[in-house]
Amino acid sequence: METMFQVKEGESVAITIDPETDPDITDGFYTATANAGGIPMIIKAPTGRADGQAGMADWPAKAMTAALCEVDIWIELNSTIILYSDIWETAMAQNKKLRYLILASTPVDSMLRIFTGYDISILDKLLYKVMEMSKACTQIRITSENGTDVTYKTDLNYSFDYDSGDFSKPKFGTAPGYVNVVPKLGSMNGRIVFDVLMHSESNTEKISFDMKDGKIIQVSGGQSAEKFSQYLSDFDDPNMYKISHNMIGLNPSIRELSGDIVEDERVWGGVDFGFGHTSPIDMPPNGQSAKSHFDGVVARATIYLDDQKIVDNGVVCHPDLKGLADELLAATLEV
Repeated sequence: METMFQVKEGESVAITIDPETDPDITDGFYTATANAGGIPMIIKAPTGRADGQAGMADWPAKAMTAALCEVDIWIELNSTIILYSDIWETAMAQNKKLRYLILASTPVDSMLRIFTGYDISILDKLLYKVMEMSKACTQIRITSENGTDVTYKTDLNYSFDYDSGDFSKPKFGTAPGYVNVVPKLGSMNGRIVFDVLMHSESNTEKISFDMKDGKIIQVSGGQSAEKFSQYLSDFDDPNMYKISHNMIGLNPSIRELSGDIVEDERVWGGVDFGFGHTSPIDMPPNGQSAKSHFDGVVARATIYLDDQKIVDNGVVCHPDLKGLADELLAATLEV
């Protein structure tokens, strides 16, 4: 709260939780806010039936929206996330001073790895360089030894962003250590084989998506895949099958998968793929409305920006990036 959010005296900080949220983490953020001079407020609401818009029927939407449109900082610790719901979209659109961070139900040991041990200034330089290189290319290809081979086009009208840990200005913040790209609509083709997939009953039985023109056309991988197909079908929403975003993971403290999605999305040399709802913030002017949003991770990826390989089997290899990557890793402490 002091180093990353740089909380100022008297700033209001909303901490949203539900019955599944770890009370020790809630108390930790409350105390840290007060110690930094901020004024904390805990908003506890029922656990939503599903993430995002699908949970709206379970939350006191009008009251929560009114509060979140006025605070300076919002830390979301909900186990079923408010992110991408109408509550979130309205707060982000109307509260121009809002600094928001989504953490969901990230456990303490994972949070320590995500947020500590590295030099923010070096990480910021590396992520900015990767983002600028991504904006300069027209096609991104991602492969992995697990069978992933997928390509998509970029669109400069859509979001390219990153988080290095600086949440001191108005921001849609997520945990540090990634570059995020919103693909051009209808452009993703190929196969994604996930090492971790949200809402999958098993991450030992790999689930793969065949992508055509930006949509999932087939889910493969045994019984787990059949159950995941049913999970998607139950939404009765064609946009739940559409790609939302792609994250390049470069958090130097995250070197292997843990099973916690917030951590795994940032694994060094891996990638995350998000599906479903996409905010108008990231995909102007209208976004991609969907009932929910989910993510999956591929570890140890090989990443091409046009014909330039920037990551090779999880190792940063491009000459314009390697020096920064090596410096960052050398300065990172084991947590």
